[in-house]
Amino acid sequence: MKVLMVLTSHDTLGNTGLKTGFWLEELAAPYYAFMDAKEEIVLASPKGGQPPLDPKSNEPSFQTDLTRRFEADADANALLANTVRLDSVSPADFDAVFYPGGHGPLWDLAEDPISIRLIESFIAAGKPAALVCHAPGVLRHVKKPDGTPLVQGKKVAGFTNTEEEAVGLTEVVPFLVEDMLKANGGVYSKGADWSSYVVRDGLLITGQNPGSSSEAASVLVDLLNNG
Repeated sequence: MKVLMVLTSHDTLGNTGLKTGFWLEELAAPYYAFMDAKEEIVLASPKGGQPPLDPKSNEPSFQTDLTRRFEADADANALLANTVRLDSVSPADFDAVFYPGGHGPLWDLAEDPISIRLIESFIAAGKPAALVCHAPGVLRHVKKPDGTPLVQGKKVAGFTNTEEEAVGLTEVVPFLVEDMLKANGGVYSKGADWSSYVVRDGLLITGQNPGSSSEAASVLVDLLNNG
């Protein structure tokens, strides 16, 4: 089995003057879930090359055993430094796609026509898509074949309004993930803030926050292995 992991190339946190990017735990935890399941992994991003890491995600309070393992893993870091350009990717070459979050995807991947078509292609081909934390935001413009939002009528999760408020970025982000999923007709649900919470509806797997990364990846692996 071959899994595509799509990372953001966006590094600017709105007008704050701060940096953003992908959230390390949301890459590291799924990466090792897929490695342990003997899945082949390809990392991609809109611009290719080294994607920006949200520096906050590597602060001591947010580090985990898996983020430390990733940082010490030369092979993993070589892959990360050389992500393939998203426009060079063919969904036909993969069995599933996984989107880690971080705030970056709200600016680039959510509006990226290549990413939008990619997700639509995976779902149309009967292949699962998993997205965690802010990454469900990239479903904003993804459509079903009839032109309605992909999430319409589907059970979904994603970063909550209260979690966004807790990190003080409600007025900074271009949109709130929870509000967008609801506005697009998603059947949104959530767990307690910062607890692992994952929802699967058919081929679509969505997780609420960084702590949901491992569970979301496990659900995807189980779906790939057992259907």
